[in-house]
Amino acid sequence: MTECRMSFSPMRNVLLRALTLKSKPPPPPPPPVFSSLSKLSPPPTHPLSSPTAGAVAELADDYDEGIDRLHTPPVTAFKPVVLPDLLQPRVVVFDGVCRLCHTGVKWIIKADKYGKIKFCCLQSKTAEPYMELCDMERKDVLRRFIFIEGLGQYHQASTAALKVLSYLPFPYSALSSLMIIPTPVRDAVYDYIAKRRYDLCGKEEECLVLKEPEMLERFIDRKELLERRQSNV
Repeated sequence: MTECRMSFSPMRNVLLRALTLKSKPPPPPPPPVFSSLSKLSPPPTHPLSSPTAGAVAELADDYDEGIDRLHTPPVTAFKPVVLPDLLQPRVVVFDGVCRLCHTGVKWIIKADKYGKIKFCCLQSKTAEPYMELCDMERKDVLRRFIFIEGLGQYHQASTAALKVLSYLPFPYSALSSLMIIPTPVRDAVYDYIAKRRYDLCGKEEECLVLKEPEMLERFIDRKELLERRQSNV
């Protein structure tokens, strides 16, 4: 019996130790790492503290500066080209006091039954915008008359005469085929006659169209011409 109690004593000790360990509360878990880190105050941040933010901010400034340059007018401004108002196409500007020129204009008006060609005396202020459009002065037109066919299209001397003929009805328009003759040859003949036109046919003190009022309908400067005649009376 004594031997049996001695054999059970080690087993009892093991059971008692197990019960003692089981009855003790478990130790508290260690604090999480993130909770301890969260208590630390974060380092101060600035939008320009990191290289990436600085680069982005610099690009944004460059973009804003570029937009400002687009909306800011340049320092050196070009003078805009101002064209005269109410310019008409197919206008002949000629020496209105020349008898030879007046005879040619009278013939064209008679042949141009559809009224395509209009005229203006060189001596009128109305002719100035047309000369300015062609970058010419009065002395240039006295030497060679001009035909303004349209905006940016004008002709002088023999070419102007042939261009006018091309707007006339047949058979007069067929004369424009003389354009195949080289321009220097045609203009040489024109200049020879133009330099001697006063000696050949003479000139007047005022525009000859005033002596034939029925022709004024085809002149774009008719109002100015009539006012001038009334002022001279």
